[in-house]
Amino acid sequence: MTSMLIGLGNPQRGDDAVGLAVARRVAALELPDVDVVEVDDPISLIDTWCDADPVVVVDAMSSRQPPGTVRAIDVTDQSLPDDGRSAGGSHALGLATAVELSRALGRLPARLVVVGVEVHGVSTGSELSAPVRAALDSAVSAARRGLEGGGA
Repeated sequence: MTSMLIGLGNPQRGDDAVGLAVARRVAALELPDVDVVEVDDPISLIDTWCDADPVVVVDAMSSRQPPGTVRAIDVTDQSLPDDGRSAGGSHALGLATAVELSRALGRLPARLVVVGVEVHGVSTGSELSAPVRAALDSAVSAARRGLEGGGA
C-alpha cells in the first residue's frame, strides 16, 4: 500500500495555503512510494485517502498558539481536538468532520496523522505570512516523520 501526503488548503487565502506549500516541498523530495496530493475541499478526503496507509494531512489550524506553531496529531484512534480545527473558514465541512465521517463509514486510513500549522491570517488574496513561511521546514519534517511511522 502506498503512503500519501495530502496538502489541504485554499491558495487564495493567505496562510490557509500552508498545506499546499508543504505538499509541494514534499513532492519535490520525490520520496519513494509516497503519493502527494493537493485538496481544497475537506469532504473529498474521504475518497482520496481510503486506499492509502499511512496518510498525513497538512492543514492550517487556529488554536490560539503563536503563528507558525507546528503540531502533529495522530487521529487514528482519537478525534481531532476542537482546538486543532482547520482555520480556512471557507469550507462548509472541515477536516475534523471528514475524519469522523470516514471513521463512521469505515474508510479511515489505518494510520492518519494531521500536521497543523498555526495561522497568522487567512485574508483573501494574501500570501503566506512570515511566521508560517518560517515554519515550512518544520512542517515538512513533521510530515515526513508521520509518513515514516514516527510519533505524532
